[in-house]
Amino acid sequence: MRKLIKMKSKEPITMVTAYDYFSAKLCERVGIDAILVGDSLGNVVLGYDTTLNVDMEDMSRHISAVRRGAPNTFIIGDMPFMSYQASDEEGIRNAGRLIRAGANAVKLEGGKRVAPLVSKLVDAGIPVMGHIGLTPQSVNQIGGYRVQGKDEDSYKMIEEAQMIEEAGVFSIVLELTIEETAKAITESLSIPTIGIGAGRYCDGQVLVWHDLLGINDEHVPKFVKKYAELSVEIEHALKHYISDVKSRTFPEEKHSFRRKEK
Repeated sequence: MRKLIKMKSKEPITMVTAYDYFSAKLCERVGIDAILVGDSLGNVVLGYDTTLNVDMEDMSRHISAVRRGAPNTFIIGDMPFMSYQASDEEGIRNAGRLIRAGANAVKLEGGKRVAPLVSKLVDAGIPVMGHIGLTPQSVNQIGGYRVQGKDEDSYKMIEEAQMIEEAGVFSIVLELTIEETAKAITESLSIPTIGIGAGRYCDGQVLVWHDLLGINDEHVPKFVKKYAELSVEIEHALKHYISDVKSRTFPEEKHSFRRKEK
């Protein structure tokens, strides 16, 4: 956590949203600064339309898997929908559960509304990352996945960012936010901002594993840069496998065990 804070304005922070042992292992191997185990696993792993169906069991299981794959990487776990909205006491209890599962910190969506809980979590020794701009858990309330931080609400976003910084968050994710607003927020804070669809001026960037590697071949947001086209490669490999099995060219002798083999 302190390392990430010190990186503000000095070195851009790299963060990847990943969900399993092998993806986490690769992230740690190449030196990704932090891994977010996001409730977006509901979309890209579990096949839901939104993140709202993800629960504490899902988050705890995937955080544990990521921790096993990346034992030395800073890991943030998303607090899923309705794990902290009902009461601060329930939020503290559930945050502690994610820490026990292997997270170094938890992430909450919201500004002024969650500031009191942030303070209580920090007092309990649980590091907290904030999340403003587009907040997917509020998708029904805000009317869909719309860009945030336009003229009419940019000042409100800046105020809310400052409010949760004062409450104790060590960093804030800015999602789907107008670049000028993200820049103003970043410059107004002493803690780092991590952008996802928030432009060039955040202190770091985060992308979803399936998006940046081109595994997701469905709707790809404008802000995503694909660094590979793995869906094409995977499809090709699977078709090759089907062909080999159907034609009996796999398995070959070298893939088989024999009685005389030592």
